[in-house]
Amino acid sequence: MAYDDLREFIRALEKRKELKRVSFEVDPKLEITEFADRSVKNGGPALLFENPKGSRTFSGSGKIPVLINSFASMRRMEIALKVDSIDEIAGRISEYLEMRMPEGLLNKLKMLPKLAEIGAFFPKIVSKGACQEVVKTEGFSLYDYPILTCWPDDGGPFITLPMVFSRNPDSGKRNCGMYRLQVFDERTTGMHWQTHKQGAEHYRRRLAEGKSTRMDVAVAIGSDPATMYSAILPLPPDLDEMMIAGFLRGSPVEMVKCHTIDLEVPANAEIVLEGYVELGELRTEGPFGDHTGYYSLADEYPVFHVTCITQKKDPIYATTIVGPPPMEDFYMGKAIERIFLPLMRMQIPEVRDMCMPAEGIFHNMMLVSIRKSYPGHARKIMSAIWGLGQAMFTKCIVVVDEDVDVQNISEVAWRALNNIDPERDIQFTMGPIDSLDHASRLINYGSKMGIDATRKWPGEGFTRPWPEVLRMSPDVKQRVDALWKKAGL
Repeated sequence: MAYDDLREFIRALEKRKELKRVSFEVDPKLEITEFADRSVKNGGPALLFENPKGSRTFSGSGKIPVLINSFASMRRMEIALKVDSIDEIAGRISEYLEMRMPEGLLNKLKMLPKLAEIGAFFPKIVSKGACQEVVKTEGFSLYDYPILTCWPDDGGPFITLPMVFSRNPDSGKRNCGMYRLQVFDERTTGMHWQTHKQGAEHYRRRLAEGKSTRMDVAVAIGSDPATMYSAILPLPPDLDEMMIAGFLRGSPVEMVKCHTIDLEVPANAEIVLEGYVELGELRTEGPFGDHTGYYSLADEYPVFHVTCITQKKDPIYATTIVGPPPMEDFYMGKAIERIFLPLMRMQIPEVRDMCMPAEGIFHNMMLVSIRKSYPGHARKIMSAIWGLGQAMFTKCIVVVDEDVDVQNISEVAWRALNNIDPERDIQFTMGPIDSLDHASRLINYGSKMGIDATRKWPGEGFTRPWPEVLRMSPDVKQRVDALWKKAGL
């Protein structure tokens, strides 16, 4: 069964000794970042700061705890998604992708449970939720919350783990994305809608139609882990993240209508900010210490006006930090890599495996192993990946043969550096680039590199014999296994 809410997830982490409570006062300005960074770099636990400096509940009865690093290991990702291995989710996806309606009435009847299960993933609207135990339309301030200032040169405090809800003005379909929010004052924040994101597309469409001056936006903070995680998934446009959250949870996400705007949010959320973006209003946002390990530069972004806050009576503030890898976001991204491999293989079936190394910070490098079938096959793979959703941002793709373990970065480097003739095997192309890429010649546009590190065939102009990789014979390995133990090694 799915977690009821964030608190049940916290209890699960604590039960498995994956969480540490910090009872003494720690400052959300820089100090919590330093705690979190040290913990993830040293394989430490998730952290629950019970006494963050400066925060207070609406009642003034106590502090609002801060949860951080709750996804910051593969073990915690497995606990979050209630699996023994993330590959279990990939297996479930493969099962549904391969499902076909069989012939014959009896066989069709046998499929009904599966079809009903698919229907059970869709979100469920409920009349009330714990996220509205307290409703404030006046007398509230964002400064009452322990919002982190993460790095010394940040433009201010940032909400870093939000679920930002908007609606497509054409189709009416909901989108949920994770876009950082810089707190400008008690009731306004920046809205970091990068140009390629769906929130930004909704904003552009609203602006172009000219029918209104405002766009409703809701921001939910803290929920059950699968629902929070769904906000970062690279889904096709207009595929509801809350439906995918239902798939990950194994039960529908309960959604409740906002108090003042026409949007729905997870009923189990800890805190909800309701408000609007004024169309055409921009304000300088940033700098921000980003997941690249560098500060992303200040730029002009829309402004989010908070008109109402609803929350649980004693909420928990869920957050994260990003910076030099590996950080919490690496493990969240690694889970995406495993979960979405079946979808990539559906589009590009010759792909065997892929890996996005921590140092590549998602969009800078992808390692791909393929079953090579013809000359130039690796280059076809590069082009296919650059045409595949958000994989279009991948700055460097390295393609190797299927016998290479792409999860072993050292093996890939050894194979690639041995297998390439740089002039022959490296190709460059131009196209969209991630907005956070500070090295591209223009913002959002620049060059990408593909490296064909596969064995070269005669049809690719290589006429000499290709050497074999050194491998010890299996019988010798088996004999030495026993001798190795005998030697006490």
